[in-house]
Amino acid sequence: MQKNRHGGNIWDLARGAECAPEEIVDFSANINPLGPPAWFRAEMSARISAQVHYPEPYCDTLCARAAEKWDIASEEVLAGNGSTEILHAALAFWKPEKALIPVPSYADYRHACAMAQIPVENFALKEDAGFRLDFPALSAALDACADSRTVVFLGQPNNPTGLSNAPESVRDMALRHADTLFIVDEAFADFLPEQDRLAAARPQNVLVLHSLTKFYAIPGLRLGLGYACEELARGIRGRMPMWSVNGLSQAFGIRALSDTEYAERTVAEVKELRAQLLEGLSRFDELTVFPGEVNFVLCRIDREGVDASRLAELLLRERIAIRVCYNFEGLGEQWFRLAVRTRKQNAQLLEALAKVLGYPVSSSILLPRKKPALMLQGTSSNAGKSMLAAALCRMFLQDGYDVAPFKSQNMSLNSYVTRDGGEMGRAQVTQAQACRLDPDVRMNPVLLKPSSDTGSQVVVLGKAVSNMDIGQYIKYKPQAFDAAKDAYDSLASEHQVMILEGAGSPAEINLKRHDIVNMNMARYAEAKVLLVGDIDRGGIFASFVGTMELLEEWERELVAGYVVNMFRGDASLLNDALDYVTGRTGKPFMGVVPYMSRHGIPEEDSVSFKRGSLDSARTDGQLVDIACIDVPHISNFTDIEPFFNEPDVHVRVVRSPEELGAPDAVILPGSKNVVHDMNWLREQGFISELDRLLHSEQAVVVGICGGFQMLGRTISDEHQVESVAGGMKGLDFLPLATSLAPQKTLTATGARYLPSDMQIRGYEIHHGVTKTDAPDEISVCMERSDGKPIGYSRKDGKVWGTYLHGLFDDDVFRRDFIDSLRKKKGLEPVSRILAQYDIESALDRLADVVRASINAEPLYKMLGLK
Repeated sequence: MQKNRHGGNIWDLARGAECAPEEIVDFSANINPLGPPAWFRAEMSARISAQVHYPEPYCDTLCARAAEKWDIASEEVLAGNGSTEILHAALAFWKPEKALIPVPSYADYRHACAMAQIPVENFALKEDAGFRLDFPALSAALDACADSRTVVFLGQPNNPTGLSNAPESVRDMALRHADTLFIVDEAFADFLPEQDRLAAARPQNVLVLHSLTKFYAIPGLRLGLGYACEELARGIRGRMPMWSVNGLSQAFGIRALSDTEYAERTVAEVKELRAQLLEGLSRFDELTVFPGEVNFVLCRIDREGVDASRLAELLLRERIAIRVCYNFEGLGEQWFRLAVRTRKQNAQLLEALAKVLGYPVSSSILLPRKKPALMLQGTSSNAGKSMLAAALCRMFLQDGYDVAPFKSQNMSLNSYVTRDGGEMGRAQVTQAQACRLDPDVRMNPVLLKPSSDTGSQVVVLGKAVSNMDIGQYIKYKPQAFDAAKDAYDSLASEHQVMILEGAGSPAEINLKRHDIVNMNMARYAEAKVLLVGDIDRGGIFASFVGTMELLEEWERELVAGYVVNMFRGDASLLNDALDYVTGRTGKPFMGVVPYMSRHGIPEEDSVSFKRGSLDSARTDGQLVDIACIDVPHISNFTDIEPFFNEPDVHVRVVRSPEELGAPDAVILPGSKNVVHDMNWLREQGFISELDRLLHSEQAVVVGICGGFQMLGRTISDEHQVESVAGGMKGLDFLPLATSLAPQKTLTATGARYLPSDMQIRGYEIHHGVTKTDAPDEISVCMERSDGKPIGYSRKDGKVWGTYLHGLFDDDVFRRDFIDSLRKKKGLEPVSRILAQYDIESALDRLADVVRASINAEPLYKMLGLK
């Protein structure tokens, strides 16, 4: 049971505060604010289920692992049911006649002596010396005890002061007083990785206690280690009960001692959190803070009429528990101790202190508060996060909030160019439209555009940085995350509410260590996380539970609830399953969103496109048949999405020459690796089929961006922008030559389609520079407002291409194109718009569906908006 204040526990405090224990933020228990390692819950559950245990007496396997860590002999290692058991056994074996305890210090030293009937003499640590241990004075005190068998207790670092002693000074003291037993408590030493540990090197008369409870955040599991010379260890072991360390604790200890990544991250994050807490505490005039070195700080309150107990009572009304320290020898009624907690919890403490001490809550004493933020993460890729984020953006907007979207890192070939020429993911563009904001690269500061199975072009704040393989990008990630955090802070400062989107799954344990888009970003933004699952794909409840099992404790705390997406049928049929998952994980379901096959919102990436869920099922001789070739590195496939809404169009996604058939139009889409995809067309046999269609009287071939480049005679990549191949022949359907240049063209573009003199708008994203050496054989079919050609056509109009993305979003231009195909097919032109590619109406419809499925009231309360 978790102890708090002076002998109470969290349950007693909760009863006194008339609240649930989980409502109290506990600053009295000085355990790791990160919580247990990520593997703890799943591995311990598996061992319970399988009844796995370690049968060796005296925990031989665990002791061997600890010995390996410190490069000592296994015989020098003790394992106990907490380090307290080893402490009691040591006193029973060594039988001291007197104990010398520097105070203030951990109260259980005195308690253990009382149980062993050992008289205790206090050695006062002086406040005016910063509670530092005076070694010469301690040596003199030991000289005075020369006639008695004496034990000395030293906290390394000390609790509650948080101060450590120079290890060499401890060793020298022990050597000078060889007849004295020194029990050195390294319960918090793991928080100081640079310190020379006595666990690894100690004189014969030193016993080192090593508790795993605090650092690894497992207070209920009980596991402690001891390190002593072989003779002393053997004697202590003989006073300990056999089998006192349970199998789970042994398994945990073996794994924990090997987890260097968790240890390194803990030290780094606690150091940062501690600095933030100290900065906030320093602004209270009534508080004197002794900062210490580890994960807690000792404080004194100097205000008339308010001692530490009174302060604890006032803070408990604000659901904050602190450790009152008057029961520490050498401290009085004014002293209390604070554990270092998470950034959010530290901010809660400072706000509560300001309130109970009469400071303005809005004063500079408080840590900067983040804007209310909600993050959507998925149990998998393509769970519908982007669509739901867009829906929530529109829903918050409809309810009068100034809201903005954010995704720190996006991997997609489906990008967009902003007004100022920055490149960003299309999903955040759609979400910006849902907020009625201009797309801003700060909404998607890092964009990865895959160019091969192992490499991507890295775009940061709208500009291409470099092409990187996975190893190079992992090294670059800290820099990318810094850019993302700066972008978030800048964007959030301009809006009331932030809607964030994650990527993939937060439980991808191979990626979590360098995550910059899921839980690490949620923690930075202090966002509430909704975990989204696509029930249409199956296995959703196992995915919810499994995801939670693989998350670390601090990550689980960020999860506010679940959303079931893409459900077909009566949602009440899910009640038993929802109740089970909530009971198993402690997290509620926030809603069940129905399946929407034609929601009218552009897809984030090519997952749905690739798996065929966008394919049109209509087959009718009165329909215009448009085939889009699905090249391996397809990009900006949303160029064809507007055709799906047209009632007289049949859209087919073609993946083999045999599927091509006899369409009225073939669209070659954009590509992130034109050279590779051109070679793929050749290898698959598409070229002969396209030649066949061109010799027919019906089919029109249209190339967009990368597809436009493929229509030409040659594609040169001397700078290896997209491929190491250097270039290759194109389809030779148009007399064009393309050179891929390192400098990328990124611009929102107004253009004119010359055959009809029609004005359209779109955007350009390309490395290529395309020219013709046979202007008499072809015509410019599209030019920018500055007169520069960005599209060419054969004289007969059967082949044409352009660099302009988004051209078919224009309802008038799209209808004109469809009608031209109808004429070729022998059908009457419609001559009027049949379908509007109206994303505004689609966003409103989507928001209505989600509002009916997810109750907004709890969301607003959760975010502190109501």
